[in-house]
Amino acid sequence: MNISTNSSPAVPSGNNLQLALATGAFAICFAVFGSVSAMMPILKKTLSLDPVQVSIALAIPVLLGSLGRIPLGMLTDRYGGRLMFSIVMACSIVPAFLMGFVSAYWQLVLCGFFIGIALASFSVGVGLVSGWFPPERQGFALGVYGAGNIGQSLAAFGSPVLAAALGFRWGFWTFGVLLLIWLAVFWLRAENAPRRAAAKSFADVVKPLKDAKSWLLSLYYFLTFGGFVAMAIYLPIFLTDIFKLTPGDAGARTAGFVVLATLMRPVGGVLADKIGGRKILLWVFPVTAAMAIFLACPSIVTFTIGALGMAAAIGLGNGAVFKLVPEYFPSAVGAVTGLVGAAGGLGGFFPPLVLGAVRQATGTFTLGFVLLGLFSLLCLAVLYKSGSQPTPKGRLVSQSVTL
Repeated sequence: MNISTNSSPAVPSGNNLQLALATGAFAICFAVFGSVSAMMPILKKTLSLDPVQVSIALAIPVLLGSLGRIPLGMLTDRYGGRLMFSIVMACSIVPAFLMGFVSAYWQLVLCGFFIGIALASFSVGVGLVSGWFPPERQGFALGVYGAGNIGQSLAAFGSPVLAAALGFRWGFWTFGVLLLIWLAVFWLRAENAPRRAAAKSFADVVKPLKDAKSWLLSLYYFLTFGGFVAMAIYLPIFLTDIFKLTPGDAGARTAGFVVLATLMRPVGGVLADKIGGRKILLWVFPVTAAMAIFLACPSIVTFTIGALGMAAAIGLGNGAVFKLVPEYFPSAVGAVTGLVGAAGGLGGFFPPLVLGAVRQATGTFTLGFVLLGLFSLLCLAVLYKSGSQPTPKGRLVSQSVTL
């Protein structure tokens, strides 16, 4: 006979349909966002952009995609992922179609800013998915959801091919059409997980953001996801500027980077389920620093080794960090995900600006890669200083007495 002292609703054991719907939505949103960087070599030539203008145009979508994750995460905690994801998808479709009409730099910047809402969708899906899975499976589930990063690969490879075959506009419009179709499917089939507690006030929602652990996770994600975004959006420029590859070849190689990082993300989540996210990060940060040195070497061979090695490392890191979010903050996943996700997005916002300035000032990107390596070592030092993995707060634990 079991007497339970916890009257909270039972935690769902999992829901693969909701996981698939959320992952598909995030993947297509990421493809809409990724189409800007995939088409940038063409836009650069068409609009006669200098390195700083290119950097600004690449960074601007990341700005809204980063900061927008905070309010979207909070709103998801309060109103549910089904409604919020549907709104985000609908808002992402409009700039995806407007990008096809861009003919001036100011139009590129303006449309690019609003297309960032597609990147901000990440925190909505984490709030939706985590509610359907128990703590011991959330690393796996969120790793699978995070694999929606594959949308960047679809755009990196598909947009230049579609633009060459069907015309410039279809490099953007194709993913807008796909997102419209997925929005209809999502609205018909998506469901919110059963609430484990009453809806919280705004003060309760933002309270976890005062916890130091939420800011440590933000720092780690600033490097891992920020590094992913920065590399994914800037690789076409690296490869066409430094090694004189064609946009199609650069897109294919960028797609390979994204695929590897994406495949490693659920692996990182599963490993974090087994041995803990902190142990994964202790390996991720030094490997990332080493790969940054390879990227700084002016050879396509060393650059390729550095890019692929970094893809594997930061992919593992992404999965590990987001295993820790619901573990530490199970009742505020959306809000903390918004903060951590915003930090990760900002990690993709600043590097392109720095790289553009470095390129224009020195003629190479080398200093930018050195700074990346140093920042990786800083994250490692902070991780060591934080001590052993702390005991998560707020976990819903059902205490039972067996008679």
